Amino acid sequence: MIVAGLGFSSAATVDSLRAAYDAAAASRDVTALATVADKEGHFALTVFAEELSLPLHFVGAADLAGQRTLTCSTRSRATYGTGSVAEASALAAAGKLFGLGARLLSPRQISDDRLATCAIAIGGQT
Repeated sequence: MIVAGLGFSSAATVDSLRAAYDAAAASRDVTALATVADKEGHFALTVFAEELSLPLHFVGAADLAGQRTLTCSTRSRATYGTGSVAEASALAAAGKLFGLGARLLSPRQISDDRLATCAIAIGGQT
């Protein structure tokens, strides 16, 4: 099972999320979206998830801290204790939803407007 983790600013639009997702997901068969719980209720995120017809999972900030990411944003590190909200969300959700052994398929991709990031993880891997 494949999860797309999203990180984004409060100014992100549906287009921001779509651009990051499209760059990261490519031709992968994504089965769920995930992001940090404090993003719940963000209008663009809700619309985007509905457009894709994918379930949206919210990960607690404590579950992001300590996740090993491939990239590092100083803002993400300072706010959430992880190098990438997108990567950590994807890993945490894939591990929780689909079994231990989640791993990233690629580092986060950044939207052209730099307002959103997306990373892809697969769960149930050994």
